[in-house]
Amino acid sequence: MFAYVGSRTSKERRARGEGISVFAVSPDQQRLERIQLVGGLDNPSYLLLNRAGDRLYSVHGDLDYVSTFSVDKKTGHLSFMQRQDCQGKNPVHLALDPSEKFLIVSNHWTSALAVLPVNQDGTLAPVKQLESLPGSPGPHRVEQAYGKPHFNPFDPSGRFVVVPDKGLNRIFSFKFEERTLIPTEQQAVVTRETAGPRHIAFHPSQARAYVVNELDSTVCVYEFDRSSGALQPLQILSALPDTYTGDSRASAIFVHPNGRWLFSSNRGFDSVAVFEIDQLSGRLRFVRAQATAGQTPRFCTLAPNQKVLWMLNEATDTLVPLELDPEHPSDPFLLTGKPVSCASPVCLIFSAE
Repeated sequence: MFAYVGSRTSKERRARGEGISVFAVSPDQQRLERIQLVGGLDNPSYLLLNRAGDRLYSVHGDLDYVSTFSVDKKTGHLSFMQRQDCQGKNPVHLALDPSEKFLIVSNHWTSALAVLPVNQDGTLAPVKQLESLPGSPGPHRVEQAYGKPHFNPFDPSGRFVVVPDKGLNRIFSFKFEERTLIPTEQQAVVTRETAGPRHIAFHPSQARAYVVNELDSTVCVYEFDRSSGALQPLQILSALPDTYTGDSRASAIFVHPNGRWLFSSNRGFDSVAVFEIDQLSGRLRFVRAQATAGQTPRFCTLAPNQKVLWMLNEATDTLVPLELDPEHPSDPFLLTGKPVSCASPVCLIFSAE
């Protein structure tokens, strides 16, 4: 098994990264050994593998394009194939539709979603659709000067694309039909005016969606209508302990596949918040915030064995494994493992087992 890590590289981001790192993964999935560095890349940040595991896609933060790499499935090594313009600035997230014939990209600075067809060889064709996001910017003078879509995953059915927009304090829903993004009847749900919705995660069995709000470090629970794509608010609560009164920004969020735990990362109060999910209502109970043994945990993800949570500490250049007991009745954390050095890491993905 292999792992791929994208890193910030630019002086403007005060970054120290060198590109995309390829790691061999140990059998227990708690250790990583770097076997390749793909250098000469500008801010390769969010990464995505196709289902076959033979193509890797990367957005390039602060720039205006997406790259395609071929993957040698035996060695894990990457080879550059192509760069394609995404018709917008600072692409921050990307997702393939269920057919893997289209790639959706969030252009963060130019407030639009781009739809790029995928060619038979896995390379990307020019943008087919550019969908702007309507709304009035929020009151934060720096972070909400304009619309800022930050994430564009498909829902579990693959019929809808749901887009938290940090600048507009809205979470947009689109149908993806006839190779086109079409706003749903609801179009968007509005959050608190300084929330700054950033990322969204779906429950594996319940019709629930969970949104982490970057600017006020909260998590919202929504009922997700699987037939219409609409979101109905159910709960909001802090991702920080009530004893912490300093500044912090939330970032990543995901639900454990067993549906019992939700995790979100905090930058400032450098930690991963763990929530217990009520198995009937989908509502959350804050359990605690686990320190990440580093600063600015921008990203977190679960290893394929579902027993190791990897934290990416962007400011202190480490990947940190946190061992879990996902079936524990009250708190899943066990141990913090040995950090792995990697400069300015911002995204980690695993190849299929």
